Amino acid sequence: MGLAGNLNSDNLNFFNSQGYVVLESFASDEEIEAMRKQMDHLLDGFDCSTSSVFSTTNQQKVTDDYFYESAEKISFFFEEKAFGDDGNLKQPKELSINKVGHALHELDPVFKKFSRSEKTSNLLHSLGYKRPVDIQSMYIFKQPGIGGEVVPHQDNSFLITEPSTCTGLWLALEDATIINGCLWAIPGSHKNGLVRRFIRGEEGVYFDRPPPSYDQNDFVPIEVKAGSLVLIHGDLIHQSFENQSSKSRHAYSLHVVETDGCRWSQENW
Repeated sequence: MGLAGNLNSDNLNFFNSQGYVVLESFASDEEIEAMRKQMDHLLDGFDCSTSSVFSTTNQQKVTDDYFYESAEKISFFFEEKAFGDDGNLKQPKELSINKVGHALHELDPVFKKFSRSEKTSNLLHSLGYKRPVDIQSMYIFKQPGIGGEVVPHQDNSFLITEPSTCTGLWLALEDATIINGCLWAIPGSHKNGLVRRFIRGEEGVYFDRPPPSYDQNDFVPIEVKAGSLVLIHGDLIHQSFENQSSKSRHAYSLHVVETDGCRWSQENW
């Protein structure tokens, strides 16, 4: 890629055409190990009594103050299938967490180092960003057996600027395969613009329009090796299925927006 992180012309052409691009070996083995060890450390200190359940199929129902406040904190969210009928965890907390978010990039030194690295900055500027800001980050576990589905969505729905400027950086910390819940996307779907918005009103958060129906035959799998970065246009329709394997699928996801000549929507959650 030339200068560390810079996209070459082939990368840019593919991204502009398809709405995503895979950059292999973007993160080193040392960076991956550092992030995974740091997450182990954070989980060790996590108190299970202060947490929430994360769902993309029914987020309005399970959303609470804990979810709202996570925008500026490091918060822990359980898988929906982590609990038994008695309300207790069916397995250790380390195997029950859906994700940790949403301010790792700001508050944790290890994740901040990667998020603000020179190669990440070069990558964003080669996309045309003038004054990019990291707005949200998540460590996603995709636990074996219970790692939940993420329904088709666009990142711009959740991080609204005018005009739309969100880009997702999805870093595989383990190999991502069809069996363990890799990303799937509809190539070129970003060209159709934003479908709906997830906004916050007086009665909580909600989508301003019902979900469209998608033909699953239009989606293609994005299988990648650990260390690969998937760059995702904010309007790209993408999803992931449940983890049906005996292995986890850890990933670090960072979302960035432009602040030069753009306005942050007051309706953002």
